[in-house]
Amino acid sequence: MSNGLYSPISPELEPREVDDRSVLAFSHGLPSPLVRWHGHDEYELHLIVEGSGQMFVGDHVGTFKLHQLVMLGPMQPHNWISDAAPDQTLELRDFVVQFRRDFVASMAANVPELKTLLPLLERSQLGLEFHESLSMKSLSFFEKMIESDQVTRISLLVEFLGMLSKETRYRVLCNSVPEASHNDAARDRIDQITAYIAKNHAQDLRLAEVSRVSGMSESAFSRFFARSTGTNFNRYLNRLRISHACELLGEGNLPVTDICHEVGFHNVANFNRHFREIKSMTPREYRKLVQLRYSAPQGN
Repeated sequence: MSNGLYSPISPELEPREVDDRSVLAFSHGLPSPLVRWHGHDEYELHLIVEGSGQMFVGDHVGTFKLHQLVMLGPMQPHNWISDAAPDQTLELRDFVVQFRRDFVASMAANVPELKTLLPLLERSQLGLEFHESLSMKSLSFFEKMIESDQVTRISLLVEFLGMLSKETRYRVLCNSVPEASHNDAARDRIDQITAYIAKNHAQDLRLAEVSRVSGMSESAFSRFFARSTGTNFNRYLNRLRISHACELLGEGNLPVTDICHEVGFHNVANFNRHFREIKSMTPREYRKLVQLRYSAPQGN
């Protein structure tokens, strides 16, 4: 591994009309202009190298941590927001590999063996998060991709996708592929809206307030938000709150009633109902599961 690998590397994100490369590989730290709600026409492989925080992929809201590996299909909007102080910097937070929408399909048309990769690409349309056991293999792959020339990148990518295509330890993140906008102004607006919701989700946040902040009527905002994220405002907000609750449940012994109010719910019954809908268990069951996971003896 070269000594310069962990120095800042400029993202290879030139417009497609002046950049005809099939495969892009880069890294970035924090802060970065790439940390925003956005989508693009390429498939993406994304590995967290440092830090933890909130993950937003389409209509999915969850958490991320070190060595999380995610694969996204074209135009699936996404953003990773670190739990970092406003003035905190990270030299390297993410490794990213992007490849053109038609890259594998066009090769598979002439190389039948590559057709085995097509189901993986289809599944990734909804976003895939792979098991943490792949972390070391993934880290080596991304490091080699960034160091390699363009021809070598292609062979490395095909090999890595072949491994992922056989992997069964993953979860699907989203319920649908949203209608994506190619309008930069629309992307900037939804980025500002989701950042506002993330910052204020524990408050008594209402549709009317967020609509007003966004400069739209409630009906126009609802249509815009659903089109951009693939879900409605209330469902998005509840998922964000439940994600925050999961962090608190796993961190200590704060009573469930306190956590309920801490993340923005008004009563425990409502909190429990939404928690069960999203996590298929109660908050107390979730806490026991987390405690069992971290207290269980490790295998030899």
